[in-house]
Amino acid sequence: MPAPLVRSPVHLAVAIDGAGHYDAAHFTALARLAERGTLDFVTLGDSFARPGLDAPAVLARVAPATDRIGLVPAVNTTHTEPFHVSSAIATLDWVSRGRAGWSPEVSTTETEARLFGRRPAANAADAWHEAGEVADVAARLWDSWEDDAEIRDESTGRFVDRDKLHHIDFEGRTFSVRGPAIVPRPPQGHPVTVIDATAARPRAAAVRHADVALVRTQDPLSARSTRQELRDRARAHGRDPERLRVLGSVPVELHTTADAVELAALIGDWHAQGAVDGFHLRPADPERDLGLLVGATVPVLQHRCLLRRFYPGATLREHLGLARPVNQYALTGGSPS
Repeated sequence: MPAPLVRSPVHLAVAIDGAGHYDAAHFTALARLAERGTLDFVTLGDSFARPGLDAPAVLARVAPATDRIGLVPAVNTTHTEPFHVSSAIATLDWVSRGRAGWSPEVSTTETEARLFGRRPAANAADAWHEAGEVADVAARLWDSWEDDAEIRDESTGRFVDRDKLHHIDFEGRTFSVRGPAIVPRPPQGHPVTVIDATAARPRAAAVRHADVALVRTQDPLSARSTRQELRDRARAHGRDPERLRVLGSVPVELHTTADAVELAALIGDWHAQGAVDGFHLRPADPERDLGLLVGATVPVLQHRCLLRRFYPGATLREHLGLARPVNQYALTGGSPS
């Protein structure tokens, strides 16, 4: 008889969004709770359409107060400078010692465009094309410093080896970036790129640029089909599909320990069917639901050997089983690969 299929343990992430919270301590407490449950990462939403704190800045504050949990802020790429986006996420990776990710999002409304006054609102197709170019240029900027570019030699006064800094000379449809970056190459090489690939246009960006693709569905058959599509399309773009993690992004509303145990059963069923590589959970009430998730769902999954009991590594890439990318400029003598 053939050997039974052995699947990897599930990856678990959770959204810690919540309206009306303007204190970083609130988000720190949630991130610490998720870390206690050995989840891979937390996500924090952001939007120009509503009042709120800047997600990358909030998670930069959370980083020193946590040790292992990955930190993934939403970043709007439509009205922000790609160079500044790259710098902010690289800085978050340094502050967190290699636990940063980012989730590119776009803006398509005139109301949001008027907040900046730089240009009219973009349509969804153009906005997502630009988001893909931002993801591309961010990776190039992170690679514009080779890993050993810093010298820090006080005796000679040399801080950096200029031969190991690279101009990226990127020309996109709506922006150009020369580089190099102003932040050394992040600890992970590239912070993890997480894209909600539910809709067609962000899915096209995800198959080219995402390390983690989120799919909003409550149907395991649909999720499995979408996972296969994403992997096939990534392969068609010359990517290794084994380097793409596909997580089902599902809403959860837990009121009792019994509902939390049922969630563990659902996760186990989807895992057995090979539907997804894990789950991105979107709690109705993060404080209540995350407490039940960590207190009841996680122990059941750990008992069934579907979830780790401790973090075997220190970086978000290690949590996700993703290799640290090689530097495209170091390999090619200064030209992009």
